[in-house]
Amino acid sequence: MVVAAARIAHPYMRRVSSCLLRSIACASLLLGSACAAPPEQPAAPVAASPSTAGAVLKIDSGALQGAVDGDVVAYKNIPYAAPPVGNLRWHAPMPPASWTGVRDATRYGNDCMQNRMSWDKTASPQPVSEDCLYLNVWKPASAAAGGKLPVMVWIYGGGFVSGSATAPVTDGARLAARGVVLVSFNYRVGRFGFFAHPALSHEPGHGLLGNYGLMDQIAALKWVQRNIAAFGGDPSNVTIFGESAGGESVNYLMLADQARGLFAKAYSQSGGGRTPWPMLADDLPDRPSAETAGRKFADKFKIKDDDLAALRALPADKVLGSVNMINNENGSFSGPMIDGALVTMAVADGFAAGKQARVPYINGTNSNELGFLPGFMLHIASKKMAEQFKFDVDPMIAAYGSKDAFEDHFASDLTFVEPSHFLAAAASRVQPTYLLRFAYVTKANDKGQGAAHATDVPYSFGNLMATGDTIADVDRDQARLWGDYLVAFARNGVPKAGTTTWVPYTEKANQLNEFSADGLKPISADLPGLKAITQHFGTRS
Repeated sequence: MVVAAARIAHPYMRRVSSCLLRSIACASLLLGSACAAPPEQPAAPVAASPSTAGAVLKIDSGALQGAVDGDVVAYKNIPYAAPPVGNLRWHAPMPPASWTGVRDATRYGNDCMQNRMSWDKTASPQPVSEDCLYLNVWKPASAAAGGKLPVMVWIYGGGFVSGSATAPVTDGARLAARGVVLVSFNYRVGRFGFFAHPALSHEPGHGLLGNYGLMDQIAALKWVQRNIAAFGGDPSNVTIFGESAGGESVNYLMLADQARGLFAKAYSQSGGGRTPWPMLADDLPDRPSAETAGRKFADKFKIKDDDLAALRALPADKVLGSVNMINNENGSFSGPMIDGALVTMAVADGFAAGKQARVPYINGTNSNELGFLPGFMLHIASKKMAEQFKFDVDPMIAAYGSKDAFEDHFASDLTFVEPSHFLAAAASRVQPTYLLRFAYVTKANDKGQGAAHATDVPYSFGNLMATGDTIADVDRDQARLWGDYLVAFARNGVPKAGTTTWVPYTEKANQLNEFSADGLKPISADLPGLKAITQHFGTRS
């Protein structure tokens, strides 16, 4: 049944990710951007200081000392699971150890193992380690335990091979100052987070397999349910939100039975939805299984199919290898997979079948997702994708109105925009749904071409200066307005600021909400080319 569900998805979409990511990375380089719970462990008491006085609170694992910064208190490096090392490498997350005394929660901890791209100017400065399952909480200083504030839980992007909850651009202080409790967390990425091998599948009592990074996300959400009331947050009013791979994670969490009841609202930005993942153990004609990729990796070290101890004994740097957004090491890294238990089908198939959580939902894209690519590279990408995915180019050019329009928009529409519209249409039949196009561009960077991939993130968090761009007063004003919409959605499920309320998506009206220099306005979602792409998939919204 799982195999059948997987086959429904378009057989070529797997190649979108690798082709697209190679284009993104190359362009960026050219442009210069770049088992039982563990026993209790003692924690050294923390002496109070002017920045930490009064910031001690108790959670289920022990007491925490946070740091006061104006109207916000931050608690960082809180373990939400045991370190996934030794026999817990490639294992579902286990409960964290309790501690005695007061744990210092004033500084960030490790990021998860990854190869950072040298051009990423917003990357975290933290060291990487397998010991990385920590989260951070920001709350208003005035928030008291049981305060029932809305909770926002951020899931980072990075192609499931990189990313961090400690990047300056996603510091949660400014969002928390608006009257929410903000949570960010690390989850395993690369081979540490997404890996399959026969030795793991045959391990007695193995539980869930393969998608360890998604398991981490669910473990973090369960931690929120148990503990967020201590920070003044309402566990019954949790919004999950993420961008790119984080947005894709939001969509998969909406489909996961294991995540039901852990959140009340969801916002997916630039999360795609069409890309089918490989099966855990079954090879398909167009997709080798994750176990096939895992065997290929193990073969490099002459590790046999039944030697799990040897796999887990590999040094972390060997497991990491050179995997990043443009390198899957010749097919020896599968990425996320359809495991048959946590992930049972592609996102588009799940939403089309109405299997998603029935919660208020925003699905958005940016107005020019691939806008940072040089024009010639964008045109090449559109042509290559049309060839690879067996589109008849002439009808597509006709659908877009011109060859230039096709070359400018097809790659982005295929990867981001059409899936977003498809998911919004499917969701709108059974739950409040809002379709978004983020089109605001920082004034100093605005060349009239639209908002590129991930440029919405600093606006969501209000951390414009963390980008290194020149920031104008109008940019700050727009960031405040954008934040108002997000906080309103987190509060009551309706994005509203002042007298402006977003238009819910319906298939009949077919309108999206565009956020631009003119503020928020509804426009037609009947964009050139999208219907032709949907028809090509043969899966109707």
